[in-house]
Amino acid sequence: MPDVNGLIDSAAAASRDRRASVMLDIPSPAAMIAAMAAEARAAAHALAQFSTEQRRAGLRAAAGALRAATPAILAANEADMARAAANGLTPAMLDRLRLDAGRVAAMADGVATVATLPDPVGAVIDEATRPNGLVLRRVRVPIGVIGIIYESRPNVTADAAALCVMSGNAVVLRGGSEAVESNAAIHRAFVAGLAEAGLPAGAVQRVATTDRAAVGAMLTADGLIDLIVPRGGKSLVARVQGEARVPVLAHLDGINHIFVHASADQAMAERIVVDAKMRRTGVCGAMETLLVDAAYPAAPALLAALSAAGCEVRGDGRACAMTPGIAQADDADWDTEYLDAIASAAVVDGLEGALAHIARHGSHHTDAIVAADEDIAHRFLAEVDSAIVLWNASTQFADGGEFGLGAEIGIATGRLHARGPVALEGLTTYKWIGLGTGQVRG
Repeated sequence: MPDVNGLIDSAAAASRDRRASVMLDIPSPAAMIAAMAAEARAAAHALAQFSTEQRRAGLRAAAGALRAATPAILAANEADMARAAANGLTPAMLDRLRLDAGRVAAMADGVATVATLPDPVGAVIDEATRPNGLVLRRVRVPIGVIGIIYESRPNVTADAAALCVMSGNAVVLRGGSEAVESNAAIHRAFVAGLAEAGLPAGAVQRVATTDRAAVGAMLTADGLIDLIVPRGGKSLVARVQGEARVPVLAHLDGINHIFVHASADQAMAERIVVDAKMRRTGVCGAMETLLVDAAYPAAPALLAALSAAGCEVRGDGRACAMTPGIAQADDADWDTEYLDAIASAAVVDGLEGALAHIARHGSHHTDAIVAADEDIAHRFLAEVDSAIVLWNASTQFADGGEFGLGAEIGIATGRLHARGPVALEGLTTYKWIGLGTGQVRG
């Protein structure tokens, strides 16, 4: 078996050489991104010639390299964490940035899991034979070159790389400055694993500079990058959506609601609501607004359970009247993604009140209902226009791994191409293949 640590060192040296070349020969961010995209395009073309099993082997090797590189990854993350703490990052952001041995192992396991998933490339979506005998098929193909712009979470480096390689795409990764050392260590290990398996290293590239101009260059690289996926805070996603000349797959906010209907089981409602808010407050699937049916008999206990779990509750007038001591919400609270141990709470008049509130303030990400009444639940599932709608389950399940996708490249809240957790299938498009026997239109 090849020396994985030696391969990682070689990958690091090659990366330094490429960066030096870029600094000497390609001074502008736009030219640097153009050069990286050209290398990625060539790698994507090469990757398309590899079989499913060869791509699986590459990911298994990458997972092994990540495990072998755990000490180096943790040392790099420690440096990032120290710098981030000194710069005053919030506890939620620090939690997103933090790695430990368990998280690195989970990252490697996620890469290995992606290797086991069904390969969408080449799958026949449908087939029809025309009256003249011409056979037409729609077949899944890779999108091409994917640009990922992300903040804080270094695991995105491995997740995005794995999903892109398995779906036959090349990827250009631009992580946030707060995770620069962690991302570099993860990237080195991942590329070393690809090299061990004989896959092109150019299929997974990392933008080493923290210059924000590089982001702008990616956003305007129309014809060079085929799709941009932003993962990060509202300001990042808003910038991407505002400046991009490349198609974007994204969500802006995760203003997620849970509606507790009058028919809900009390113990279930309290368990789901507390988990949805407090399991991890900094993830995009966290509940931000609790809607309680005015006819629900245990509303004070539900709000008290949320407060007892350490959550600051900001309620409307009726919620405050039910539970003295909670803060009064203002208009901005209903449109705020806290990503913290804070939740807004409103008392609404049945399903109609919940639907109206979600339609006005929701972000089309993830919304849930807790109810025993099946008719009410099915109406909620049908009428809430969100990428993910859940019945009697926590919004924290808004995650590609939980959906059986191995990992996700992001959550899409638009209505075109892909919606919800985007994984392998969401990173493909299709082409038409026609099989004739000499047909002409004449």
